[in-house]
Amino acid sequence: MVLRNYSEVDVFSPTAYRGNPLAVVHDAQGLTSEQMQGFAKWTNLAETTFLVQPENPAADYRVRIFSATQEFPFAGHPTLGSAFAWLKAGGVTKDPGRIIQECGAGLVEVRVEQQRLWFAAPRLTRYEPVAESLVQRIAEILGVSRERIQDTSWLVNGPEWIGVRLASAQQVLELAPDPNALGELSIGVAGPHQPGAETQFEVRAFVGGDPVWEDPVTGSLNAGLARWLTDSGMAPERYVAAQGTAIGYQGRVHIRVENGGIWVGGDVSSCVQGEVDL
Repeated sequence: MVLRNYSEVDVFSPTAYRGNPLAVVHDAQGLTSEQMQGFAKWTNLAETTFLVQPENPAADYRVRIFSATQEFPFAGHPTLGSAFAWLKAGGVTKDPGRIIQECGAGLVEVRVEQQRLWFAAPRLTRYEPVAESLVQRIAEILGVSRERIQDTSWLVNGPEWIGVRLASAQQVLELAPDPNALGELSIGVAGPHQPGAETQFEVRAFVGGDPVWEDPVTGSLNAGLARWLTDSGMAPERYVAAQGTAIGYQGRVHIRVENGGIWVGGDVSSCVQGEVDL
């Protein structure tokens, strides 16, 4: 057992403790995958990350990302939260003005603009309509009629999200899904707010097989939704999505399209700093 620096940060909210919490273990070199998974289960947060030395010489650090049950090659709020925690702990970038993070999905660029950080979304590895038989099942899980689902798409960028579009933000907020029916599915639902609202979309994320079955705020899902919604003309090239409203959070995910790529931004706050014996 070794004492290692430890942080907990809040991601994707302008107000601390109203976004998605992330646990970060610094200087995690030497820990086994089993030790990382066990600690991530113990924290019982949506994700816990472990910062180690990069293998790619272009990277500033390498991150391993664990939920309570599995390791992810990429995830959004762990990317922004890990970058923030690494900088706060004294990390120095190779290239001024940007962080290069290495993860299972490859290299991810992160930019810092005051308290807001932005990541360049990885390309979707699966991006296609969902089979009708599965759409019928999703409607049953969400507790809505099939007719309410306006469109669906696979949005896989590490996590295997299925995007679902409803007609309005209110319909999204009214959802009362059955967590026991999710199985292994990860379903992200979006619906537009009325013109003139503070945010343009309301988003909810439901994750099967995980104790945190509704995620407060989800970077990977919003990255996939942004690609889908802007490609289909349902969203402008800059917008803000709200998430977590239905479960008492104040998530705000900022989206912009830049040279054809999707950038996902969010505010990050430092909440806990100390040591962990691992």
